[in-house]
Amino acid sequence: MQFNEISVEEVYRKDEKLKKEDVQVLMDWMGKQPHLPKATELQVACFLHSCYYSNEAAKNSIDAYFTVKTLCPDIFSSRTINDDILRATIDTQLFVVLPELTPAGDTVILSRKIDPDPRNFHLIGQLKLMDIVPLLHSHQYGPPRGFQLIIDMELTSLGHLLRINPSYVKKFAYYLQEGMPIRLKQIHFINIVPFMDKVFSFIKPVMKKEVIDLFVVHTEIESLYDHIPQKLLPEEYGGNIDSILVLRENVRNLIKNSENYLKFQESQLMNESKRQGPSRHQEDLFGADGSFKKLDID
Repeated sequence: MQFNEISVEEVYRKDEKLKKEDVQVLMDWMGKQPHLPKATELQVACFLHSCYYSNEAAKNSIDAYFTVKTLCPDIFSSRTINDDILRATIDTQLFVVLPELTPAGDTVILSRKIDPDPRNFHLIGQLKLMDIVPLLHSHQYGPPRGFQLIIDMELTSLGHLLRINPSYVKKFAYYLQEGMPIRLKQIHFINIVPFMDKVFSFIKPVMKKEVIDLFVVHTEIESLYDHIPQKLLPEEYGGNIDSILVLRENVRNLIKNSENYLKFQESQLMNESKRQGPSRHQEDLFGADGSFKKLDID
């Protein structure tokens, strides 16, 4: 079964604040930026939605999105089930959109380890999933009101942290905050580990205060249910949703069926040589001399 995207007209019907004429203004602007690739109307609508209908904010997001994607091919290419790292990551790491909305209307994403062995952990593969899964969901069903992310730390060990390259964390954090066309409402940490301070030492230096303010650390899982009812979770959490292993196969099939769609997105690269004026995003990521800025972790 091939991936089928939602029609952009249906997106407009679902969200009356999202105006076709505003999206067209952005598309006209993109057409005047020689360094940017062509984008579909649905893609541009998702950018405008993620920026709460601000055209100026959406312009910044669009430029950041294509800049980071082009300059970081290690994260944003080879997004196919035939890629060894991505395939291994699907086997060992769950990153999935759950099927039911919260009472507030938010979409829930669950992230957790399936395999506790750090030797089988691939940060690049995890970052690929973190990009692929929510964007495919937005293009299949329309951009949601917002995403609530649950990060289950239960099978995470210090060995996993030792396999993390801070430069990749910074690249993806920049993409998440500046370019990724999603609305992130809250980030919930459950089954927390004694070394959460070390976990946050990787995350907080590269996150804006407004994103850090979305963090909710649950010392008891019951407090999560104030935000996300238990019945919306997989059966391993006492919920009514399919098991973790079934959800994993759903992700595998989603990516397999979306291969051509993902290849098209990978082909949407900018041409920096045609840019009119300096690139703030390239300088923010790589510095004025083009070398990646070092992230210091204590």
